[in-house]
Amino acid sequence: MVGSCLRLRAIPRHVAVRPLLAIVLAALAPLAEPRSFAAAADPLPWDQWQHREGIVDVAGPRSDGNLVVVAAGRLFLVAPDGTTAPFAAAEDGFAGSVDGEPYLVVAPALGGESGGCAFASDDVFILDLTAPPGVARVDPAGHAGRFATIPTVDTLNGIAFDTTGRFGHRLLVTGTSQNRTIVSAIDCQGGSTTVTDSAPPLEGGLAVAPAGFGPFGGDLIAADENSGQLWAIGPDGRTTALLKPNLPTGGDTGVESLGFAPPGFSAGGVAYLSDRRTLNNPFPGTDSILRLSSQALGSAGVRDGDLLVATEGGGTTVAVRCDATCTASPVADGPLGGHIEGHIALIVDQPAATRAGPES
Repeated sequence: MVGSCLRLRAIPRHVAVRPLLAIVLAALAPLAEPRSFAAAADPLPWDQWQHREGIVDVAGPRSDGNLVVVAAGRLFLVAPDGTTAPFAAAEDGFAGSVDGEPYLVVAPALGGESGGCAFASDDVFILDLTAPPGVARVDPAGHAGRFATIPTVDTLNGIAFDTTGRFGHRLLVTGTSQNRTIVSAIDCQGGSTTVTDSAPPLEGGLAVAPAGFGPFGGDLIAADENSGQLWAIGPDGRTTALLKPNLPTGGDTGVESLGFAPPGFSAGGVAYLSDRRTLNNPFPGTDSILRLSSQALGSAGVRDGDLLVATEGGGTTVAVRCDATCTASPVADGPLGGHIEGHIALIVDQPAATRAGPES
């Protein structure tokens, strides 16, 4: 029952459900306890690895092995050993709102289907929350500029790369306008098209599913913190209710951060997550970069291709696996009072990583 899905057509203002059976199954799914694929055990503790004031999101790695972190409106490079250096801090670099949520991604090596060209690997793409909303590009040398403008939204709240190719290896962003959720795809020349203008409410650390993720392979996966629902959005704009994990729900509480375990992760790697200090909030946060090793996650049953999902309030983390149906298993808890933001970055160990320069 957990794996049953509700398929919605992307039509404005309302959605049409196809089979009557799907309606019944989707309505009953929240009442059922999601099945687990791992044996019950005490959840792992996310490790508070590095302090970073105003941490919002972590992405990467770049080809030199460094992570890219956005904190208090500025960018930093963080090496696997924790060495940190400012990035894009010059006059032509990046500066965002100290209080905003400018989520980011690092371009991997992708195919050339996006607008007849390819995104340059190691470029950073970050939500530009000024008016009109758009996406900024930061090259590996730290030079920043407006890459794309999304005129159809009032604000942006999510970003991911299509690493599988069903969206043409484009950059995907989500935003809202007049209480509607809009998903846009951006090609390598900065041109944007609307995937759907009637997606359900969603925000946070979006991720594109690998091809082997059951019936949702290649779809954009997103979370709605208020309902607790995970959604899958196809390149045709159709939206499917994927799974509702047994997790707390609500604003600043429910599901927020997503990330897939890439090939090779189980053999050696680390997962990273942002815990942002947030004043006057039931979950005040710690301003920490959190991490968990692939060995620890493997002991909880996580394998390559699984989706990790963490709540904004407290960082309670489950792993979701989709074959013919989808199942979820608890794997970890964040720090007491943690306030989670952005993506879960799952990084395969790299034998030779260049250390970030010392922080100034």
